[in-house]
Amino acid sequence: MIKTRVIATAASVPEQIITNDDLAKIVDTSDEWITQRTGIKQRHISSGENTSVLVTEVAEKLLERAEVPAESIELIIIASVTPDYGTPSLACMVQKAVGAVNAVAFDVVAACSGFIFALSIADKYIRSAGYQNAIVIGGETLSKIVNWSERSTCVLFGDGAGGAYLEKSQDGGLIAEDIGSAGEQYEILTEGYTACSNAFNGNPARIDPLWYVHMDGREVFKFATKNVIKSLKKVMEENSLEQEDVKYVIPHQANVRIVEVISKKLKIPFEKFYMNMDRYGNTSSASIPIALSELDEKGLIERGDKIILTGFGGGMTWGTMLITW
Repeated sequence: MIKTRVIATAASVPEQIITNDDLAKIVDTSDEWITQRTGIKQRHISSGENTSVLVTEVAEKLLERAEVPAESIELIIIASVTPDYGTPSLACMVQKAVGAVNAVAFDVVAACSGFIFALSIADKYIRSAGYQNAIVIGGETLSKIVNWSERSTCVLFGDGAGGAYLEKSQDGGLIAEDIGSAGEQYEILTEGYTACSNAFNGNPARIDPLWYVHMDGREVFKFATKNVIKSLKKVMEENSLEQEDVKYVIPHQANVRIVEVISKKLKIPFEKFYMNMDRYGNTSSASIPIALSELDEKGLIERGDKIILTGFGGGMTWGTMLITW
C-alpha cells in the first residue's frame, strides 16, 4: 500500500525575541499576567523579514536535510494567513527561491489548522495522483496583523515557520486523520478583513479595524477544547490506540490551559503533550511544524514511534493526524 512518510523536518524563526517584560513596556500587562493565562514567556518577532523569507529558509533546510535536489520536488504547499501578497502565493515564491522548477505550488488557508490541512492535501497527491514527494510548510508573520495596543491579543502571537519533506513510501507515514470546519462560527476569530472600496461606491480607502486579529477568547477556548477532544478521541478509537501507544501528542501551541483540559478529559498524561509555546507563543500554522521539528532535532522520536498532531484555528477549523515516524 502506498503511504506518505515524513523524511525531514525544519523550522526558522526571526532572531529578535520579545519577552513578556518587553510587552509590559508598551501595553498594560505583566509577565505574571501573561504566563498565568497562557503559559507564554516570550516570542520571536520579525525585524522586517516577511513570511516568504521564513518559509524559504525552511524549504532550503528541508532540501539539505533530505539530501534531494530542488529540481526533484514535485509539490510545494504552504499554509499561511499572513502571506506577503494576495498573489503570488508563498509557495510560488519559494519555488522560485529554491529552484524547484518542476513543482506544482500553491497555498492553503486554514489558520492554525493549516499545516495539518496541507499535510492532508499532500498525502492525497502522493497516494492518489502519483506524486513522489512534497514540501509542506506552515509559516506566519503574525506581528504585522496584531494590534500592538490590544493587550488581550498582542501577548499571544509570534512569528515563525516550520515544515516537512514527504516522500512516497511502503511503510510508516501518515496513517489516519480527522479534519473539519465549522463556518457558522467564523466570527469568533478573524483577521485581515478588507472592505470593498472602489471608485464607484464611495467607501473610504482605509485599513479597517478588523484587519487586525479579533478574537472572542472565551468562545475560541470552548471551540478548541470541544473539537480537539472529539477529534483526538475519534482518531485514537478508530485506530485502536491507547494513550500508552502514543509517544507524543503535538498540539497547536495556543494556550497551556487548553492543553490541560484536553489532557484531563482524555486521560492522556500531560507530559505526553510536547509544548514550546513558552518560547515561541502562538505562531498559527507554524506552531505544530515548529514543535515537530524541535522534537525531531532533539532526537526524542524514533522510527516506528506513533505521534499525533492536533490543532484548531480560525474558520473555524480543526484537524488531527496520526503519524508513524
